[in-house]
Amino acid sequence: MDMKSGIIIVAIIFGVLFVIPAIVASFLRNVEAGTIRLVSWLHGGTVIYRGPGKSKEIPLLTTGTTISSKVINVDLDITDQTADVDESGTPRPIKVRVLASAIVSVGDTDALIKTAANRFFAKSEADQVNTLTDLLSSSGRRAINLLTHDQLFSAKTAPVARALPAPQSQSTALEPQRQTSQSLQTVAQIADDDDDPLAVIIRKACSRELTDLGLIFNSLNIKVVQSEVADARRRQSAAEAQANAEIVAALQSRRAKEAQLEAERVISDKQRELEQTRAANAALIAAAEAKKQDALAVQRTSELDATQIAQARADAERVRIEAAAAAEAEAIRIRAIAAATAESIQKVNEAIAAGGESYFRYRQIEMLPQIAPAIADALSEAKMVTITAGGEGKGAAETTTNNIASVIQTVIAAQLVARGGLMDDGATNGRTLPTSPATPTVPKSR
Repeated sequence: MDMKSGIIIVAIIFGVLFVIPAIVASFLRNVEAGTIRLVSWLHGGTVIYRGPGKSKEIPLLTTGTTISSKVINVDLDITDQTADVDESGTPRPIKVRVLASAIVSVGDTDALIKTAANRFFAKSEADQVNTLTDLLSSSGRRAINLLTHDQLFSAKTAPVARALPAPQSQSTALEPQRQTSQSLQTVAQIADDDDDPLAVIIRKACSRELTDLGLIFNSLNIKVVQSEVADARRRQSAAEAQANAEIVAALQSRRAKEAQLEAERVISDKQRELEQTRAANAALIAAAEAKKQDALAVQRTSELDATQIAQARADAERVRIEAAAAAEAEAIRIRAIAAATAESIQKVNEAIAAGGESYFRYRQIEMLPQIAPAIADALSEAKMVTITAGGEGKGAAETTTNNIASVIQTVIAAQLVARGGLMDDGATNGRTLPTSPATPTVPKSR
């Protein structure tokens, strides 16, 4: 009994953990993001589940399928001719090649989803891509045939395509012309509402075909529009851009040259002003130097004059000093001579006084040959005039005799002194008296 209870418990646990989740999983199925789950019931109704989420399904009673809700990118390579005409109305189509990328996706409504699941996603992936490529390429060719070359390159500034003119006599071409005109007017109106007329035309042209497949047109990305005219215009634009760049470069070079010349001119003016200032300063410096030299010359002249004056004063002072010294020396010499003479006379007198009259007479006789001419010269030069106050002749004769005797005595004493007769005998204190002139000065008597 206990064994059965354990088995029952294990079975319950197993059912709770595995069987019930499996049953629930079979009833509820995950719908991933980017997918759409279509569940069909026995009575023919279809329920659409958009991911992410859960879809309710009952095995054996429902049938489900999953389609992708992601956008589909289709690359387009379209080559065709444009609807260009010349000024005279003659068609001048231009061959163009358009490389574009179109984006489509599954419609949002349940009807479109069901249509896409039945008509588009029922095909293989390669067939899906080929179908979209053919559909969009044909629509693109029709759009190119309705647009001009300029409209393909510029949606906003492109002129409205003109209708192809036809002669009035050709009634068969009249109806297509009207249709083309109406189509172009429609295109122009559409171009006013959208920036890219090619995308608008493709959308309008393939919208019905895409709807039949359960798809919608999202956008068209034009990668490249190639044509000989576009290449020529591109080369022309490049040449114009190059020319403009060269013109700008030339202008910039000219402006730079002008600026350089202007700068050089300003620098030249500044240098010329600087040179003029330097020349003026040099002239001022030269004038100042000349004045300085003149002042130095005057100063040197003054200094030279002062030096000469000082030298003259010094020479005068020196001459005065020398003269004073010479006069002093002469005075000293004369005083010495006078003193020696006086001393000699004194010695002679002392000798005479000591030797007596006999010695004096002996010396007179001995020196008579030498003193006689001197006495004669002295008497001849003596101008003795005797004036007596009275009338007595004895007084005048005596006075004259005394004067003559004085002269003779003086001459004899001088000769004695000059001859050295009495000098050697009368030397005192070890000193020799200087000699005196031979002829003494004879006093004048009156």
